[in-house]
Amino acid sequence: MYKKNYKGRCEKKSLSKCDTICRCYSTIQSVYADKLETDPSVQSFQCNTPLEDEDYTTDFLITRQDGTQYVRECVERSHLTRPKPLTIKLLDTSRSYWLAHNVQDWGIVTDAES
Repeated sequence: MYKKNYKGRCEKKSLSKCDTICRCYSTIQSVYADKLETDPSVQSFQCNTPLEDEDYTTDFLITRQDGTQYVRECVERSHLTRPKPLTIKLLDTSRSYWLAHNVQDWGIVTDAES
């Protein structure tokens, strides 16, 4: 999750399954966007979807071929093994937001173990 109008490193990608330019703010996001692009079970996806009434965005809102949606947040493994309070709060906010919007499949994508 990033703040709306994040001003850090940004890799812009034009992907056929993403209806806008996909802006990736981390290596994890970039690799996962490429994975979604090649996944035949994915119909489309949105990057950095704003959460209503919040100052943050969800990394990926994904629509399967059958029309169901799921959410994935990209987090560095170190932020989970040595939790930062803000990271935990933001992940909990995202999960609660999407559960309230009837998106039951919510998960975290991490970088590889080093």
